[in-house]
Amino acid sequence: MQLWLAAVLAATALTVPARPPAVPAGPGSAGAVASPGRQADFAAAAREHGVPESVLLGVAYLESRWDANGGRPSTAGGYGPMHLVDTFPAEALDGTVGDALGDARGDEARPMPRARVEPLASSALRTAQEAPRATLPEAGRLIGVAPSKLRTDPAANIRAGAALLASYQDHPSANPADWYGAIARYSGSEDPAAARRFADEVFSVMREGMERRTDDGHLVRLDPVPDLPPFIGDHESDLDPYPAGAPPFTDEQQIDTDADADANADADTNADADTNADADTDADADTNADTIAGTHADTDADAGAAISTDEVYDSAKAESGARHAECPASLACEWMPAAHRRFGKKKHRDYGNHDRLSRTRSVDYIVIHDTEGTYRGIPSLVRNPKYVSWHYTIRSRDGHVAQHVATNDIAWHAGNWDVNTRSIGIEHEGYLAKGGTWYTEAMYRASARLVKFLAAKHRIPLDRAHILGHDNVPGTTPATVAGMHEDPGPYWDWAHYFHLMDRPFRAAENGESVIIRPSYATHRPRFTGCDTAKPAKACPPHGASAVWLHTAPKASAPLVKDVGKHGNKAATHSVYDHGARASTGQRYAVAERRDDWTAIWYLGQKAWFHNPASAPTAIPAKGPLVTPRKDNVKVYGRAYPERSAYKLAAHQPLRPLQYTIGTGQTYTLGDTVTGSYYAANAFKPSRHVTTTGRLRYHQIQLGHRVMFVMARDMRVLH
Repeated sequence: MQLWLAAVLAATALTVPARPPAVPAGPGSAGAVASPGRQADFAAAAREHGVPESVLLGVAYLESRWDANGGRPSTAGGYGPMHLVDTFPAEALDGTVGDALGDARGDEARPMPRARVEPLASSALRTAQEAPRATLPEAGRLIGVAPSKLRTDPAANIRAGAALLASYQDHPSANPADWYGAIARYSGSEDPAAARRFADEVFSVMREGMERRTDDGHLVRLDPVPDLPPFIGDHESDLDPYPAGAPPFTDEQQIDTDADADANADADTNADADTNADADTDADADTNADTIAGTHADTDADAGAAISTDEVYDSAKAESGARHAECPASLACEWMPAAHRRFGKKKHRDYGNHDRLSRTRSVDYIVIHDTEGTYRGIPSLVRNPKYVSWHYTIRSRDGHVAQHVATNDIAWHAGNWDVNTRSIGIEHEGYLAKGGTWYTEAMYRASARLVKFLAAKHRIPLDRAHILGHDNVPGTTPATVAGMHEDPGPYWDWAHYFHLMDRPFRAAENGESVIIRPSYATHRPRFTGCDTAKPAKACPPHGASAVWLHTAPKASAPLVKDVGKHGNKAATHSVYDHGARASTGQRYAVAERRDDWTAIWYLGQKAWFHNPASAPTAIPAKGPLVTPRKDNVKVYGRAYPERSAYKLAAHQPLRPLQYTIGTGQTYTLGDTVTGSYYAANAFKPSRHVTTTGRLRYHQIQLGHRVMFVMARDMRVLH
């Protein structure tokens, strides 16, 4: 028996599963009356293979929300409503994370070289990064159907998934509660904690019940099963980071004391240079001199200190067991620490891949990314100090969460240093558009639990001014605007995501602004670029969270221009081009209404989107607005202090972006902050310097990205 399965079954008092004979579907079914479409497929498969219909529906909902996704695979290689995983092609196992490439730090004072992807360094890491177990061929054999049909035929996929799930069950039962161990195994996770969490989430779905119109156009319903026993996922204390009467973290969340494997994982990090640190007496002086004037009390003493002093700090915080994963108890997160080490010699000495803080950090944002690669590469990459970093990664197939950087420390993930210093970055295994891949419900639910937990812990408002996509982070200077990242893109379901966090986007009465909110299930705008070999080819039809913005109230009008991204050219319909798009949850000031069209203020111009009363793509909203006190107000990508505020660190110039806004325009106000700059050009946090000025900034929704304007230039409208 596999060790992970033994642990799961021991925890749930179940024995080794074997396929049972068929039994009635039992309680929690969708009803005895025949239903059309996919509902009937689930009912028939449940009867055929002796799986309670509620169990089959619950598992499928967590895997796919009952959608077939046009026969396209998920990021994890799963197909159809039952997310049957096929053998991964070799090109999908490259071990890279595309979203992290480039200058993720975004600090002019310390620009990064292009991130380097290193080969896997140890057999242990290679084993940890194997592809998920292929279940599609096995499921096909159980019902005698070819794998090719299981990829494209939803009814066959459901039958095969039911047969596979039944093969994991040790005895026939019509009681959904008896299927916990089989559900855990169906997750495909080798980690018993992750398998249990998956089963807990399925039980949560069954307990709540669910109803949804799927991509076949029919309604599917899972009636609630209220008498299910409580399991780990039943905790509703996720808002409290440390529930009363319980330890904040389980033993499984303790740091792996074998974390010194990090050093072995990075053969190229010049670890021998660290051990010869006595010869490198000016270790920090060269990296610090350009930014810090050398006025901290300990600066002179530390300048010639041996690196062993820093290594003691590193090992004490990262390898002694002092750190744990910061997660709600129901997620059972893994602590997979990122590298924080020096590398190189003398004047070429550097460090990576994040910055530690010796004081409490104020966090204003959570930034949502997708990896543009597979989870397989994560362990190697985060342990490479020459790479970049982020705080968490969430795996697609089962929603497993790994934390790499403490939330009080600064990860290098957003490409904007100001945002990095005030944000938490979460990577989701997935692709913005590759082949039309889709995000699993397991990942959505795990991420929503995590974000809800972190928002409560750090007092971050749960709105789209503070829960940002990477594509909402502004460029820092005019030179960086065009190259900023575009993930997670238009296929990320923001409305569903916020609903899972108990913050659905609701209409207000008589609002002077709107919140973008198309129906994800039925709103399928045209995109191109999903097939990189044929970029002009239309993407497969798919639900989307974005609306196109035009220069006039008609579909034939050109898309609006984004001068920072395209100069004087109009935006394109590429899935990677957000220059003329507004996204679900974003709030914009209304500029004009005409028939079925609404205009918003967007990048200094009126931008029109189709918003018919019969199928609205936006809802009325209330909230503070700002309008310029003068013409041609400058816009910034970061909120830095005025020149006179810099006493200990080198001055960071205020460089306006390509955009300006004029009198008569109005923009939504997301936050107001005081300009600050955190200089972190040294390995030791005691040598970092914070500069705080008097200059105040308003964060506004200028275009697809948020940006900053000086408060003195604007008038607030309540």
